[in-house]
Amino acid sequence: MQAAMELIGVKKTIGKKEIIKGLDFSINKGEVFGFIGPNGAGKTTTIRMMVGLMKLTDGDIRIVGHSIKNDFKNAIAEVGAIVENPEMYPFLTGWKNLKHYARMVPGITDERIEEVVELVGLTKAIKEKAGRYSLGMRQRLGIAQALLHKPSILILDEPTNGLDPAGIREIRHYIRKLATEEKVAIIISSHLLSEIEQMCDRIGIIKNGEMIAIQAVNEANTDSEAKTLSQVKMEVSPIAQATELLKSSFNIDAVLDGDTLSFSYEKAMIPSLIQALVKQNISIYQVDVSKTSLEDKFFDLIGENVIG
Repeated sequence: MQAAMELIGVKKTIGKKEIIKGLDFSINKGEVFGFIGPNGAGKTTTIRMMVGLMKLTDGDIRIVGHSIKNDFKNAIAEVGAIVENPEMYPFLTGWKNLKHYARMVPGITDERIEEVVELVGLTKAIKEKAGRYSLGMRQRLGIAQALLHKPSILILDEPTNGLDPAGIREIRHYIRKLATEEKVAIIISSHLLSEIEQMCDRIGIIKNGEMIAIQAVNEANTDSEAKTLSQVKMEVSPIAQATELLKSSFNIDAVLDGDTLSFSYEKAMIPSLIQALVKQNISIYQVDVSKTSLEDKFFDLIGENVIG
């Protein structure tokens, strides 16, 4: 399958400072790709280069095979984007806002406008003035505007910023629908790691201008799931003996909370760990195993206490 977007050795230097240090990754058609990292990691700079607002120092970005450096017009024609809150004319209806934007790109028909309006669920409200729209409705209108020209890739920077839980759920639903039904590749940059985890197929974590990890949000097979770290909570007695055994035999530094030990460990190895405790006559009253959250993985990789 042809990638919707490829970043090939992308670098950006401002003055003497290297901001982006050679990014190499691709996003497939119909995929929702989460782009996360701490403040100052280079997310915004990368997005600006993706949408043509900032020149590359080195490397290339290819959008459906078109080079953004050597074939900018055809490359950028495949991109739709929203950065935070979409700006609309509040005194115009949703329909007239879309008609206004449609004039900027040849060939967008009323039928296409009706199609995207239905896709984002604004059919009933499209004749109302945009100034009366809720923030969630304005976000959906912004997505409709970004989709008018049938882009291959949609870039959303903080698409759920400022939304209430119902609005966040709506936007999540439409993003998944776009990827599944329209086969649009979607890149999402967000501070809300829990939302990234629910919306995305894969995530890329950037730190200090380098991509330090790219991984599937939900591992597809049992082997990879078995290797995924799980959060383990065990109620045991005597707790001091259990803590010492976990450290000496499994190199686990468990956190003590009353009669409960908490630690991260590979799912496939947990049965052997329990057997070792039982052999030493350690009583196990309760074991709770849960999948490590994206937030936990993020902090393990970043090694910082800041989300950006």
